[in-house]
Amino acid sequence: MGDVGHSGDQPRLNISMIGTRGVPARYGGFETAIEEVGRRLAARGHRITVYCRGMEPQQRQGEHLGMRLVHLPALKKRSLETLSHTALSVIHALFKRPDAALVFNAANSPLLPVLALGRIPAATHVDGLEWKRAKWGPVGQRYYLICERLAVWWSKELIADARGIADYYTKKFSAPTRLITYGAPRLASESEGRIGELGLVPGGYHLVVARFEPENHVEMIVRGYAQSNAKLPLVVVGSAPYAQAYTQQVHEAASASVKFLGGVWDHELLDELYAQALVYWHGHSVGGTNPSLLRAIGAGTAVNAFDVNFNQEVLRESGEYFANAQDVARLVQRAEDDRNGVQERAAAALERAGDYDWEQVADAYEALCLDLARKKRTFSAHAPSVGLGIVRRPRHAQEPVAKQ
Repeated sequence: MGDVGHSGDQPRLNISMIGTRGVPARYGGFETAIEEVGRRLAARGHRITVYCRGMEPQQRQGEHLGMRLVHLPALKKRSLETLSHTALSVIHALFKRPDAALVFNAANSPLLPVLALGRIPAATHVDGLEWKRAKWGPVGQRYYLICERLAVWWSKELIADARGIADYYTKKFSAPTRLITYGAPRLASESEGRIGELGLVPGGYHLVVARFEPENHVEMIVRGYAQSNAKLPLVVVGSAPYAQAYTQQVHEAASASVKFLGGVWDHELLDELYAQALVYWHGHSVGGTNPSLLRAIGAGTAVNAFDVNFNQEVLRESGEYFANAQDVARLVQRAEDDRNGVQERAAAALERAGDYDWEQVADAYEALCLDLARKKRTFSAHAPSVGLGIVRRPRHAQEPVAKQ
């Protein structure tokens, strides 16, 4: 175990974060979680190593917000990119022998026995219901279903970021999880200078921020908006490197009032887009608790969301929900006609954001890693064999970080 020190007799741990694109966070929920949690754990004295991929050589850093970054290559193919990079990351970690490893994405679970051979206890953040994503096709979807089971068998702990995901693993596998949500950054701002550069005014546009994938329902939102009598523009932020056909469908569904900005990596501009929108439209349906949704409520912006349990869990009564393009068209009109109602929902959303706090999330990850490090001492008695032997191990559930 690491050195004793940072908080009373609490040990300083050597923690590896494996399986994502890494930081700085420019892609999705995993990267956001690593940046927010990793920086806080580093500030508490822990040694945090984040494995990164996909950055141009001139963009690579050795350190970010107190976290050590290790850049390793990956095969440039959608079906192999994550697993190939994680394999190299796991091999690298074997030589560094961290006290605990946080593995993100159940798709990486076939590599958990390698960490076990190195006596490195690992927790797997299982993400959402990845097998439901249309981009994978039958083979990829089957792979994810298998990996869910492997994660249950081979992880010392499972992490779920939403009650709906935790319930799924309980019902399907009788497997308890650590329910650790994401945090909601406070983005409320009176500034309008940056959106003015785009020809936008506060409260004068609808907003979508999402990767262009069918399960995020960007096309549904754009099509419903185009069918409405909207007077305000719809601003769409996002793209999809592997989904040209779906991207074309999204653009074909659009009216002249839809503004496509592509990917926006300028955090100041993106924060202002969230904070000054009339309504944020959230179409995500399979990914658990989504950072884009938390960003919106942290900005104090009213949200219309796809009608699924993950979104209802976060928004509760502050949200309005849609299931098809006709619902979108109706809600667009309602938002523009009832500004007072939108403002009331925005206030309720901001209040709800208070239940999602990054400091509490970091507390939960720290407690998890301390538990993993303690297990390291007796790991040899519980580690799976070199082959694909299955060992079931008891785990202990933890109360959710977000107030439910």
